This record gives sequence, C-alpha cells and structure tokens, in this order.
Amino acid sequence: MRRSPKDTEESAGIVSRRGLILGGGMVAFTGVLATRMRFLQVNQADQFRLLAEENRINIRLLPPARGQIFDRKGLLLAGNEQNYRVTIIRDEVDDAERVLNDLSRLIPLTREDIDRTLEEMNRRSRLVPVTVADRLSWEDVSQVAVNAPALPGIAPEFGLSRIYPRGDDYAHIVGYVGPVSDYDLSRIDNPDPVLQIPKFQLGKTGVENKLEGALRGKAGTKRVEVNAVGRVMRELGRDEAEKGETVQLTIDTKLQNFVQARLGNESAAAVVMDVTNGDLLAIGSAPAFDPNKFVRGISVADYAGLTENKYRPLANKAVQGTYPPGSTYKMVTALAALEAGEIDANETIRCGGFTELANRRFHCWKRGGHGRMNLRNSLKQSCDVYYYELAQRVGVERMTAMARRLGLGERHDVPMSAVAQGLTPTKAWKAENRGRDWVIGDSLNASIGQGLVLASPLQLAVMTSRLATGRAVNPRLVKAVNEREVPITGGEPLGLSKASMDYIRDGMFAVSNENRGTAFRTRIADRTKRMAGKTGTSQVRNITAAERRAGVTRNEDLPWERRDHALFVGFAPYDNPRYAISVVVEHGGGGSVAAAPIARDIMLAAQFDGVPPLSAYPESQRGRIRSLLQSLPLSDPADGPKKATEA
Repeated sequence: MRRSPKDTEESAGIVSRRGLILGGGMVAFTGVLATRMRFLQVNQADQFRLLAEENRINIRLLPPARGQIFDRKGLLLAGNEQNYRVTIIRDEVDDAERVLNDLSRLIPLTREDIDRTLEEMNRRSRLVPVTVADRLSWEDVSQVAVNAPALPGIAPEFGLSRIYPRGDDYAHIVGYVGPVSDYDLSRIDNPDPVLQIPKFQLGKTGVENKLEGALRGKAGTKRVEVNAVGRVMRELGRDEAEKGETVQLTIDTKLQNFVQARLGNESAAAVVMDVTNGDLLAIGSAPAFDPNKFVRGISVADYAGLTENKYRPLANKAVQGTYPPGSTYKMVTALAALEAGEIDANETIRCGGFTELANRRFHCWKRGGHGRMNLRNSLKQSCDVYYYELAQRVGVERMTAMARRLGLGERHDVPMSAVAQGLTPTKAWKAENRGRDWVIGDSLNASIGQGLVLASPLQLAVMTSRLATGRAVNPRLVKAVNEREVPITGGEPLGLSKASMDYIRDGMFAVSNENRGTAFRTRIADRTKRMAGKTGTSQVRNITAAERRAGVTRNEDLPWERRDHALFVGFAPYDNPRYAISVVVEHGGGGSVAAAPIARDIMLAAQFDGVPPLSAYPESQRGRIRSLLQSLPLSDPADGPKKATEA
C-alpha cells in the first residue's frame, strides 16, 4: 500500500528530531569526556606522575649484622656465621604447594616444613618473602640456583645467623637470640621496622636481650625497580646497614669454663668477683644448655627435656635464684652488733645447744652445744646460739641496715635476665606483705640467715667483696662497648671501723685455716694463696620436736628436694684480697661438705689462672684431687673456641 505524501513528511520530521537529540547527546558526552581527559592529563599530571614513580620504585630494608660479644681477653663469645636459605614469594607462583614439592626433591624438606611454609605465606603479604629452609649447605643452595627457572617464586639467599662458639659455658650470661615473635612486638613501643623482616633475630635472654639496642645495629635500605605486579626488575641503589656495636665482657673464659666444669651435674651456682674493681670474672649456673639450639629452632623433645628437668637448667641461679643465706649471713649480724657497740669481740656467750624464748626452743646445729664462744670462735665453728643472743641485742632493723650496706637486698645493675633483689626484711615489710607483726623469733631466725632473709649468689659475692675491702664494690659485667671502657662505679669506703672489719676477717680466716673451723678440710696449703671464708647451710624444711628427740634425719637419707642448701663465701689471698667467691649448691646438704670444696677449687683456678697445681692442696688429699681435676671436661681457649656441635 502506497503511503500518502503527508505520512511521508511526518515520518521524516520524527527521524530528524530523533537524530538531533541523539547527535546532541553524543556531542555533550564527547565534551564531558574531553574536559575530564584534559583535567587528568594537564591539571593532575604532576600528581599522577608522582604516583607512578612511587609504584615503580620500592624501598626495602637491609638487615644489619649483629654486634659481636667477646670476653675480657678478646675471645669470641657470640658471633655471626654465613647462613644459606631459600625463600618463596607468593605473588610469583600460581601453585605454591606444587613448587614446594618440587623443591623437596632438591633439598631436605619435610611435609611439616611445607605445611608451615604454606601457612606462613597465607598470613603474610603476597610480596613478602617467606623462608622455606635455612642453614643449608652450599651444595643445596647451588642445586636450587641451577633449577631456579623451573621453580617460580623460589630464590636462594644468604645472610647471617647467630652462633655461640663457647656453647653452654656462657648460656646464662650471654643468653641467646631467636626470631621475632608477635609477643615480642607487643612488648615494644614503636618497634623498629627491621623487626618485621622474616626470621630477623632478637635478643631473648641475657646480655643479648639487655643490650639489644646496642647489638642490633641499624637497618640499611635498597631501592629496587618493580614491574606492574610488584616483581623486582633491577636494583637502583642502596645504603648499607650499620652493624651493631661490639661488646666486651669482664668474664674470663678460662675461669668460666673451669667453673662450669667444676659445678658439673649439681644444681648449683658460683660467682667470682675481682674485689679491686668489681669485675665479674665468672658467673656459673648448672646445669646449663646449648644456646645454639634456640637460634636454630629447638625441637619439642629438647625443650621438654629442659623445662621438665627438676634441676631447672634454663634458670640462671647465679643472679635470679634467691636462697636463705644461712650462716654466711652471720658476718652481717656480727658487724651490726660490733658497730652498734652491743658486743665486744672478746665477750663470751654460752651455747648449750639451744636458746629458749617465748616457750619455743631455737636450736644450734650442734645438738650438745659449743660451750662458751667469743666472736672469732662463733664464726669459726658457726655457733647459732651466739647469734641468737646478738639478735636480741641488736634488733632486725640494724641487722637489715648492715645487710643493705654490704649489698644484700639490692638489685645490682648488671645486664642479665631477671636479676633478683632478694629480701632483707624489716618490721614494716612484714606488716605490709604478710599482714602480721614482727616477733622476736623472726629476729633470731634472721640472725643466722634463715626465716625471711633471701639472697642470690651474686649478692653474696658482692657482700664478700665488701667485707674483704671495706669498700662499696659494685659488680661490673660489661668491660667495654666499641672499645670504649665502661666506667667502674662505687668503691667508696663503707664507713665501718677498721677494728670491726679486722675481727670479721680474722674469724673468716679461722673458718678455713684452723682446726675445728667448719671449712678446715677444704683449706689451701699454699700459704700465699690462703682463703678466708664462711660455710652456710640453709634449711628448706621444718624439723619437728619429735624428730629432734628421735634424732634429726640426715640429709643423705632425705629426698633431694627436702635436703638443705649448701653455701660458701670467701676471699683470697687473705693477706692481699683480689678475688671473692660465692657458691650455692641446691639441696647439697652441708656447706662444708658440698659447697666449700667447689669454692676452694675455683678460687685456686682463679689465682693460678688455670688448673690448680696439686701442691696447693693438703698432701693427704692430693690423690683424690688429681683424679677429680683430671675428670673435669675442660677446654683450652688457646686451641680456639669449641664448635657449637661440641658444646
């Protein structure tokens, strides 16, 4: 059917209008688009150019080499060794599990290692390298490098890892490092960005922990060019890391090795100080452990063996262990009485085996008593009743004041973990902490180093140094940092009368050098090396009246945990003091039997700078001593450090 001219004209008008509308819309859209393009390309050009540059250039941290630690003679205690490792970047691999399985055919890699790596990859950014395996041999790393084209995302790398060549000799002093944990980061305000580097090592215990800031160093940076997906194309430049500071300790490695060997399998501690300047020459705690195992990643079985050992090898008994000092505290009580004018050194007090007070008997260790005792003999034979009398005259406040003057009850400033403050109690302390009033029986117990009194082997060594010199000797563990000598502090006179100090030293000499002295059996025969000392035995259990009537059970007949602690303190040479020592043997029984022999051997090793000659011992003991010294597992520092695997 033909359309009329009118219909044709109307259709043409409609098409024209629609065309105009569509064309106008297209023109408007093109104008907006052009305007936006001009805005982005001209007005915002500088901003987008900067963003493009930031995306193209990445800044990456370079871990610093950790500072080394040496002994007083320059022997290496903590160093760094080359560590070959393999890493994987999740962003560069499609099937990580398949790649790791392929990698396991080239290097030792267990299913547990693969699962751990996959888990860590999921927790980290896609661009952060994750360590698959470390401490690999050069041959293993070479295998990975040769096969790198077939292992997307895998990269062989090398770095530095901590090593302790002296092994367990310094485990409790130097401590150890380990990978940074979430717990570590939670304890640090504004943590250093370098701590985010995978497998970065942080000081966990000992000097490694306390001097972390100095030993860590400062991170460097490198600028790398990356492509659109973040893969490194080339390195554009770098600022090298600044290595950590070098630390030199006051410890003498030869003596430290002897101390650890002599403590042997006991649960014990020993501290040796130079009384002239406070240098700590040896700090032994036994049993010990190999710190290298913690650096490499200690096994569950090995860790359980340490934590479940009743001798507590992880604890540094020398500085964090606190014990009733027993009779080693009697010098404190005696000095307090002398300085207060409450006793004359020649006055005698009768010991009948006990003191009765408030319907309670306070017993002497010698059941039948010592008879009449003056100050010198009370120290020589360690008469308890003599000190019960002094306690009633002096009172706890003056005893405690003297104890603190001699360095007890003080947390000494040495960079080691959990340094203990100990306890030198007062009436106010008991009221505040125990909610009870002080009674006279508390003073009697305190006078012989029992009851509430607690001290660490470090504090006992400080006390002995001050008794030997009459000066406020302070312990020093760090000798120098970056060859800058650390100042010696303290050393001022204690302000105690020379007569009082001479009485105390003379009594300590009698303990170790005269017949009936409690340490006479462990005397030193060489007159130029003679030691003045004091034995101590501290109870860890109550002895009932019924047990006393029937006869007190011998230590050797009790379970180990219920035996008395054995202690000894001393200084030498007596005529010109140079060294002070304290020894504590946990549940060792009597101080004269368990602690004094160890102290004598260590003191002789310090004075002879090595294994003591048999001539320094009483002739009747030399056969036994020869066998003992030959059995010690000693190492010679002159032969170089022990390998970690031998530690």
